[in-house]
Amino acid sequence: MSEVHVSRRARLRDRCAASTAHDGPADAVLISRPANVRYLTGRAAPGSVLLLGPDGADTLVSAPGEGPANGAHPADDLRELTLEVPSGAESAEAHGAAGYDAAVAAAGIAERSGAGALAVEEHHLTVARHRALAAVAPSVRLADLGLAVEQQRVIKDEEEISALRVAAEITDQALGELLESILVGRTERHLALELERRLIDHGAEGAALPTSVAAGPNSGLPGHRPTDRRVEEGDFLAVRLGARYRGYGCQIGRTFVIGTAPETWQIELYDTVFAAQRAARESLGPGTECREVDRAARQVLAAAGHGAALGESTGHGVGLEIGEDPRLSPEAVGKLDACVPVTVQPGVHLPGRGGVRIDDTLVVRPQADGGPELLTITTKELLAL
Repeated sequence: MSEVHVSRRARLRDRCAASTAHDGPADAVLISRPANVRYLTGRAAPGSVLLLGPDGADTLVSAPGEGPANGAHPADDLRELTLEVPSGAESAEAHGAAGYDAAVAAAGIAERSGAGALAVEEHHLTVARHRALAAVAPSVRLADLGLAVEQQRVIKDEEEISALRVAAEITDQALGELLESILVGRTERHLALELERRLIDHGAEGAALPTSVAAGPNSGLPGHRPTDRRVEEGDFLAVRLGARYRGYGCQIGRTFVIGTAPETWQIELYDTVFAAQRAARESLGPGTECREVDRAARQVLAAAGHGAALGESTGHGVGLEIGEDPRLSPEAVGKLDACVPVTVQPGVHLPGRGGVRIDDTLVVRPQADGGPELLTITTKELLAL
């Protein structure tokens, strides 16, 4: 994907040369947020930063021991520089922490290259780090890049969507295997660990989000962290997980009944959440306001007396991060575009009883292309396991 990364960096450079998000044009750009560095370079070394210099050179700067050897990547115009640890009596304390900060080193390179203004990701930098940048490059005006890269990341290309498809396939495989095993008597924590192991076994880089397994009265709680509570007959069991593949992560959530046929209240609650999820999924399309997707789900839940149960949003974007833009919430602004992957994840929790969550990852597509593309295909039928 080296040509893709070159094109992405060129688009960002052109945008910043015209005007950064807040502080006017900049002839150099410093990217420090890890997901943004990976998006623009394809590299994921911890602590690495990307400098788009005023001389037109793109340089990936890495901390000691974290980056590749110095030099150009053979299939890219990206230069790669790894900082060196001082030798001899010059200790880490004497050298100072800034000497090992790739962002600070990159700011120094920008100044020596003659940059007049350096756009930085102020939302990612600490105050101390921002001050260190200013100290090492006193002749350079620091401008706020804002969320320029995050906005560029919203619409995915087909390479990115292909990675998301594989992540979804891995996730479906792991969940499907769990459903074939014995669940009664096992703890939430044990099941969550098994799911994450299965993700790795099927080729994932790791989990894209904290795996949640919630049984009985814990089911339906948003963001539930697994406990030592054991799965019992008659429980609702709500599971949320996602694989990360080539940096891209998806999300799936399903709810099942353990052991016996579901009770009437469980069927009614499940059908309500399922109807809300379906309404939101069917509303996805290019040009649809983000808040309208949330409204579609919220209206169904409100009509059943669960309007306050949905929480802050119905879903969000996914990609290199879980929880990217766009947000599908009542306060959201903007409209959906084609090729934007999002989650649709309504849920209801009844205190003391449990609840239902149903999450899918989909890609927004026009109706002419078949409408929303469903990536997570594990059945949404209410199964009794």
